Amino acid sequence: MQTKLKELDVDFIGGQGPLTNEEEKAISEFLKSRKVERMKKHLRFTRTNSRKKVTA
Repeated sequence: MQTKLKELDVDFIGGQGPLTNEEEKAISEFLKSRKVERMKKHLRFTRTNSRKKVTA
């Protein structure tokens, strides 16, 4: 049985060469800022009090 798997070279995207230190730093800062924004947004929408179970 033959499989049609291709091994991909995923080190570089779009035929570009390796990233420079400046580009790596810019990407890193961008990802950090997005993570902080996500955490702030998540905290804003979390409930501060919980509902109590009431038995009737």
